[in-house]
Amino acid sequence: MLPRILGWAVVLGILIVAVVLVWPQGFGLQNQWIAAHIVALRGVAAVCGVIAAGLFLLVAIARPARRFGIAMAVVLGLFAMGNVAVLTARGIGAADASGEAPAESITVLSWNTLGEVPDASVIAEIALDEGADVVVLPETTTPIGEEVAIAMRDGGSPMWVHTQAFDLISKARSTTILISPDLGDYEVVSVEAPGPPGNTNTLPTVVADPVDGAGPRIVAVHAVAPIRWELRNWRSDLDWLAEQCAGENVIMAGDFNATVDHFAGRGLSGGDLGRCSDAADDAHAAALGTWPTNLPMLLGSPIDHVLATPNWQVDDFRTLQQYDDAGSDHRPVVATLSPAG
Repeated sequence: MLPRILGWAVVLGILIVAVVLVWPQGFGLQNQWIAAHIVALRGVAAVCGVIAAGLFLLVAIARPARRFGIAMAVVLGLFAMGNVAVLTARGIGAADASGEAPAESITVLSWNTLGEVPDASVIAEIALDEGADVVVLPETTTPIGEEVAIAMRDGGSPMWVHTQAFDLISKARSTTILISPDLGDYEVVSVEAPGPPGNTNTLPTVVADPVDGAGPRIVAVHAVAPIRWELRNWRSDLDWLAEQCAGENVIMAGDFNATVDHFAGRGLSGGDLGRCSDAADDAHAAALGTWPTNLPMLLGSPIDHVLATPNWQVDDFRTLQQYDDAGSDHRPVVATLSPAG
């Protein structure tokens, strides 16, 4: 009798854990150790749930543990189905863009270059092919940013280059943004020192405002990864980024090291992060992983984003898988935004 009671207690405990891990934001745990990592890789979690359910079905073949095995298989199968349901709701996007973008549209390209592993010519080629007006390059220093800008100028699309670096010890401590002169003159207002109120904590973010105040604030993001000893800084980074998107006209892109699950609780007026909404989510393409490139897109983590305030609508969002062999562990993402209404 006692083993049976203990068995059902284990099943109940696993069920509770599974519910929490499928939707940790419902319990305020989306930014906590373990839960944050499980939801970051929902595709992998679903596969693991299916495999574990299959193993418990094998256990059920042994008649003394039949009920326990079946019960555990059901719980783990529901865990897998829950993650699949979330991914399905977020979507894998359309195969093609929705048509020619309006003249007032802005195309944003973001690519974490893993310390400048892809050649500048490859970055420029993508930016020119996509007609990018803004290019966000975490882990990229000024010299490579300038090489990209020169190549784009030669391709008929000149760009201004802005870089912030906390130090020159590691290329990951630099973030570069390229902005088309067609958007007007921009000045960097974030500071070259780590930590709020002037910047993210460990890796630099570039905040650029229009000189004449007419265009959008543009934020090139690089939040730290939620590894165990950086969890506090990671949470602080997301809080600070939400503050940068509290205005009326903001476009934000880069490597957030966070999915829309982790943004929960940081939105304002219906936004995902501050007043900004995630372009991939709006385009029903938020299930596709941008990192790492050695995993299929449906098993990867969608941590690279383009976000914008409600005055912008999403015309197109795509994760570019064809550059998986370019050397970076991130996939480029590109979004086309146009004035709403």
